Amino acid sequence: MARAPLTRDEVLDAAAALVKQHGPQALTMRKLAAGLGTAVTSIYWHVGNREELLEALVERTVADLGEIRPRGASPQERVVSVARALRRRLRAHPHLVAMVHERGLTERMFLPAQQALVHEVHAAGLRGARAAEAVRAVQFQVVGHVLVERNRERSPVQRPGEDELWAERNLAAAEDDRALARVLAAPVDPERLFTASVRALVKSLLEAGT
Repeated sequence: MARAPLTRDEVLDAAAALVKQHGPQALTMRKLAAGLGTAVTSIYWHVGNREELLEALVERTVADLGEIRPRGASPQERVVSVARALRRRLRAHPHLVAMVHERGLTERMFLPAQQALVHEVHAAGLRGARAAEAVRAVQFQVVGHVLVERNRERSPVQRPGEDELWAERNLAAAEDDRALARVLAAPVDPERLFTASVRALVKSLLEAGT
């Protein structure tokens, strides 16, 4: 059976997958063509040269982050949903996000999420400087948390680790709080920690408008 004609979206999907797995340096037109089972000339026809391909990936990443839609019955729930969705997008495409940043488009990338947050903080009664501060606080919380997660993932194995440092035999550091020691000795659940922290932040920010 003959292969269906290659599309631009298929080329971009394959290029994004290569970048996600190996980083931008691994993206070559020859490797991309081989993965798609086509000729290099076909890749050039669909997306231009490598620099034009990278620009197209950056533009698509910016557009993808613009598709975040708030969910929830209250402004607080909807702000938290935007924050969680933004974190997931940033976590899913670290190399592509880095490419966006290198091309000076970071602020443009975050603009749709900021606009969604503006709508929700207005609905919660915040205006002016308080509203702007709330939007930026949520954005910085997301970005900061993602950076910490990435740093923990790329850091060398820690010796001693948290499990050893917070072992129950070392309860002096936990002020004899065994439950606290057990949790701090267990692996971190980044999603749960992020959700708890952003909910607390958003609650305090939005209550300032009531």
